[in-house]
Amino acid sequence: MTFWLLALSYWLHLLATVVWLGGLALMGLVAWPALRQQTLQSNQWLTLQKRFTPLVNASLIVLLVTGLIQMTNDTNYDGFLRVDTLWSQAILVKHIAVAGMIIIGGIVQWRVHPAMERVALLATQRPQLAAEEQEALQRREIRLLRLNMLCAAAVLLFTAVATAV
Repeated sequence: MTFWLLALSYWLHLLATVVWLGGLALMGLVAWPALRQQTLQSNQWLTLQKRFTPLVNASLIVLLVTGLIQMTNDTNYDGFLRVDTLWSQAILVKHIAVAGMIIIGGIVQWRVHPAMERVALLATQRPQLAAEEQEALQRREIRLLRLNMLCAAAVLLFTAVATAV
């Protein structure tokens, strides 16, 4: 592989990482506390999530493609599921954490957010019931967001381990 193609792959990989993990940090460390302090409204929170979702999905595709390019061009790569070195073990754990992030993101995107939209519609007819449902969904979402942030921290940790080898 040419130097410039590999360099482009690294750059795109880092850019997608910043978008994905930076967005998670923004949502978990800035937007969520604002929502709890009621300086951010529930509909604004959902709007942020809707705008963030396509960026996450695009970043995921970029990460998968560029990650495969980088991994197969790394001198430490010995083959699929060969985990007899510290580098390959770190990469395996990193990929498990990434899979966790994908699963969590899917749950939020295809289960929690649609439920939040249904509750927003319910609010026009039964405000009290909708408020209770909305609070329960927000608690579920923040638990998933925190778990996703822990997985993200693991991804970065095991990337650092693999890089240090």
